[in-house]
Amino acid sequence: MPFRHVLNVPAMGSAVRIARETTELVLVECGVGLGHPSVGPALLILAELVTNAVRHAAVCSPMVTVTYAHSPGAFAFAVHDRHPYQPALYGALASAPGSGLATVVEMTVELGGTAVVRPDADGGGKAIWITLPL
Repeated sequence: MPFRHVLNVPAMGSAVRIARETTELVLVECGVGLGHPSVGPALLILAELVTNAVRHAAVCSPMVTVTYAHSPGAFAFAVHDRHPYQPALYGALASAPGSGLATVVEMTVELGGTAVVRPDADGGGKAIWITLPL
C-alpha cells in the first residue's frame, strides 16, 4: 500500500486518545470520510490494540508505534511494541471469547479484513497488522 504514516507515542494512557485522533486525521488525509462504515470499527480496533500495548507491554516497551497504510480499496494499520509475547489472534476467539483481542479479531473478520501478528526479526517485539477493505 503506497500511503504510509508512522506515529510513535509513549506507552501511557494518553496514547490511546492520541492514536485515535491521529487515525481520524490519516483517514481524512487519505480521502476516507469519517462517516464510512468501516471507520468506527477501525477506531475501536485500534484503541483496543493500543490499550493492550500500554497495559501489557509498557514494562518492556516504553514506546508504541502505529503505522498506517492506505490504498484505494483498503486501509491498514499496525500497532507495534517491544514485548516478546505474540498472541494467537484467532485462538482468542475460542480461548477467550468476549476478551478485547477476541473482539478485535471478530470485528476484523466481520468487516472482511485480516489480522496478523508479525514478529520483529530479533523476536523481541511484534506488530499486529489489521487490514480492512474500504
